[in-house]
Amino acid sequence: MNVVVIIPARFGSTRFQAKPLMEISGKPMIQHVYERAALAPTASSVVVATDDRRIFNVVEQFGGTALMTSDKNRSGTDRVGEAAELLKMEMEDIVVNVQGDQPLLHPKCIEDLVHPFAVDHQVKMTTLAYKIRDESEITNPKDVKVTFNKRRDALYFSRSPIPCGRDDGQKFDVFKHLGLYAYTRRFLERFRAMPSGPLEQIEKLEQLRALEHGFAIRVVVTEFDSPEVDIPEDVKRIERRLYEGSI
Repeated sequence: MNVVVIIPARFGSTRFQAKPLMEISGKPMIQHVYERAALAPTASSVVVATDDRRIFNVVEQFGGTALMTSDKNRSGTDRVGEAAELLKMEMEDIVVNVQGDQPLLHPKCIEDLVHPFAVDHQVKMTTLAYKIRDESEITNPKDVKVTFNKRRDALYFSRSPIPCGRDDGQKFDVFKHLGLYAYTRRFLERFRAMPSGPLEQIEKLEQLRALEHGFAIRVVVTEFDSPEVDIPEDVKRIERRLYEGSI
């Protein structure tokens, strides 16, 4: 399989301006993400897709590959799709969408994402889940939860706790959704063309679009967490984990 990792990165953000360029332990965050993704043996190449010349220049300065994309893209997925088109990827190639705000990304996560395509030709889209250890993440709407069936196809994604135990004292695993995706380029193009549905609009979760239109998302449970940098205060937490080597 030809597997291309594409990292969408934009400069403007209502919550965190210039986030991809935020310095973490002496490097811009986008460099951490790029270098970790490049360690995945399955990845044929890694590309940053951006609409900002400042991010483009920084990526080139550290020796990475960057593409300029339109500033009219509605979402990171649209930006990834445009980059796949610019790269002239084949329709059966695998596109891996890695968020540019996950500087602790473990390369094995990319291997986990891609593996289902090699063993099940019915798979068109995959994502990752991580068993929650920190119980505060179960009720925090920032941390998206996912449930899945016995085949590991997603049943639902929510900012609310799912499943929600009816009786006190029940013990069960809850899984956090990690915002990494892989798709065949053919399905990525189809996904981009789908209209947004009511569940996506309510939860503000783009992946629900596939479920609302009746398509399966294969969920792979990974042993590696990949925390996101959402606000400037998250940087200290990430730097502490880098210092401790807890990745």
